[in-house]
Amino acid sequence: MTGLLQIRNRQRARAVNLPLLRQITRHLLTEHFHAAECELCIHLIAAREMACLNGTFLQHAGSTDVITFDHSPHALRPTPHSLHGEIFISLNDAIAQARQFRTTWQSELTRYVIHGLLHLAGHDDLESAARKKMKRAENRMLRAMEEKFKVAGLSLKTARSQSSQKIRCSKLSTEHCFTDY
Repeated sequence: MTGLLQIRNRQRARAVNLPLLRQITRHLLTEHFHAAECELCIHLIAAREMACLNGTFLQHAGSTDVITFDHSPHALRPTPHSLHGEIFISLNDAIAQARQFRTTWQSELTRYVIHGLLHLAGHDDLESAARKKMKRAENRMLRAMEEKFKVAGLSLKTARSQSSQKIRCSKLSTEHCFTDY
């Protein structure tokens, strides 16, 4: 696989093992999505920034768990094996959802990466049947990641969040933020 992958951490809710998250994402891209090429940026953000994104781009109030922006040249028809976009993940929402569903925030974070990649691969969750199909694929890939990787290792208990920075809603954009893969 050729391409670019960047993971940016702009939240302080949890310290995240970014090398492990990158390893999981690379594995998903090559083994599950069979991506020949990719340009992908994953942003780990706080609920406040997510609420700004949700309001600005989707006209929804409040935070949400994950928002995906498809930047592929054929955004209306994704090219097979080519993923280009950004995935914004709220760690605060991952923590809350983990409590609600009696799982870990690390599993929820992995689920949100998978969910975003599924959207970039052309899956839709607006209709009930499509949502069920997407959820089955999400669950299958999450189980595979939990078998292959120690997902609990996404937690860095002693370190502070890496690369945290404050961003005002007016400065939010979905411009590319890619670096060498």
